[in-house]
Amino acid sequence: MTPEFPRPQRLDQIGTGDNQIVLAADADERAALAKRFGLLSLEALESRFVLRRESQGIVARGHVSARVTQACVATGTPLPATVEEDFAIRFLPEPAGGSVDDEVELSADECDIVFYTGNAIDLGEAAAETMALALDPFPRSPQAASVLKAAGVLSEEEAKPFGALAGLKDALAKKGS
Repeated sequence: MTPEFPRPQRLDQIGTGDNQIVLAADADERAALAKRFGLLSLEALESRFVLRRESQGIVARGHVSARVTQACVATGTPLPATVEEDFAIRFLPEPAGGSVDDEVELSADECDIVFYTGNAIDLGEAAAETMALALDPFPRSPQAASVLKAAGVLSEEEAKPFGALAGLKDALAKKGS
């Protein structure tokens, strides 16, 4: 798969000091990313990276900013949203054999791990994935609750274990009146 927003950064150009890089997706790249991530549109995508070579790979810290339009999951209504997301990523060479056997536990102050092959890391893909992970997976318009209720979808409150019993209690109370 060819990435929609390729920004390879050669490893031999990353020193031990901080390397600052600013990226912005152009209109064609944003349209392709919107399609990939199921967005109605992606109006802006920018990211700032500070790269540093460390003994445990390349560490990228920075910030992703985006303006998107998502569709309400119930009504399809366009919903504008913004993403302002800080990130910390550790790029490591792909393990021999291409598989990772050990599960890695990360604390809150540690970096996400991204494996790479070859002599470059893709900062554009890292920015795109960071943006996608920050999006609301189930965006809802103000009308969503009524549309879902009319379709017979239970609210979170109704779906709780005692929600069904509360409905039964209300039905029995009406019957007894």
